[in-house]
Amino acid sequence: MKLNPLYTTLISSNQAKFVCLTGVCLLILTVFAFKQPGKKLNIIFIGDSITHGTMAKDQSPPIYAGNYLRQQNKWNGVNIYNAGVSGYTTVDFLPNTRKGFIKVRTLGDSLAEDKNTELVISMMLGTNDSAIKGPNGSPVAPEQYLANLKTITDTLLARYPQCKIIYHYPIWYSNNTHNRGAMYLQEGQQRVRSYWLEIDKLVKYYHKSKSKQVCKGDKQAYAYFEKNYLTDFRVENGPSGTFYLHPNQKGDVALGEFWAKAIAKAAR
Repeated sequence: MKLNPLYTTLISSNQAKFVCLTGVCLLILTVFAFKQPGKKLNIIFIGDSITHGTMAKDQSPPIYAGNYLRQQNKWNGVNIYNAGVSGYTTVDFLPNTRKGFIKVRTLGDSLAEDKNTELVISMMLGTNDSAIKGPNGSPVAPEQYLANLKTITDTLLARYPQCKIIYHYPIWYSNNTHNRGAMYLQEGQQRVRSYWLEIDKLVKYYHKSKSKQVCKGDKQAYAYFEKNYLTDFRVENGPSGTFYLHPNQKGDVALGEFWAKAIAKAAR
C-alpha cells in the first residue's frame, strides 16, 4: 500500500523530533551525572588559638574554610569540627599527654563510621612551639617538632587508615610578640620558619613510604600576613609593645580560604 506523501513526511518529522529529544535528554543526564557532588567531606581542624579563633564563636578560620568549600559544590556536604585550643603546642596534642588528642580521637571515631564520607584532618601547629617560653614544651626544637608531628600522624593513620592529613605551615607574627603568657620575639619568629623544613621532610618521608594520605597544606598565608598585618591582624599590647599575633575577622576569612584551597587540592 502506497502511503500518502504528507503522512510519510509527518512520520519522518516526528521520528527526527524523537531522536533529537532523546539526544538532548541523554546530554542533560550526562552533564548532570558529571556535576553530581562526590562524597561528604568531614574536616577536623587541629591547632592553637589561631585555629580556635579569637573573634566571635561563628568567626574562625575553620568556619570560613567550610563556607569556601561548600561554594565549590564538589562534595555532597562539608562539615567542619574545630579542635583548636588556645595556647596548645604539638606537645599538647601528643596522644600520651591525654589533652588535645582526646577530642580529636572522639571526633574521628564518630566520623570514621560513615563510609560515605572522606575524613580530612587539617593541622596548623607551631606558633606556640616556637615561643621562647610560656607554652607547654616551648621552645620546641625543629627536630622535636618533626618527631611530635610524626607521632600524632602515625597514631591518626593507624586509627583512620583512609583519612587525609594536611599540614598547613605556621603563619607570620611580629618579631616583638610578647604577651602575658608567652614570649616569642624574633627568636621565635625565626624558629617558626625553621619548622617549614621539618614539614617538608615529614611529607617526603610519608611519600617515600608510599603513603599518599599525608599532604602539604597552605604555605602562602605567611607571606600574605607579613604584608597585610595592619589590615588583617588584631592590634595587641604586651611588655614589648604593640604586637601582631592573631588574625582579625578579615584575616580569619583570608586564612580560612588559604586552608580551604589546600584541602580541596588534597581531597579531590
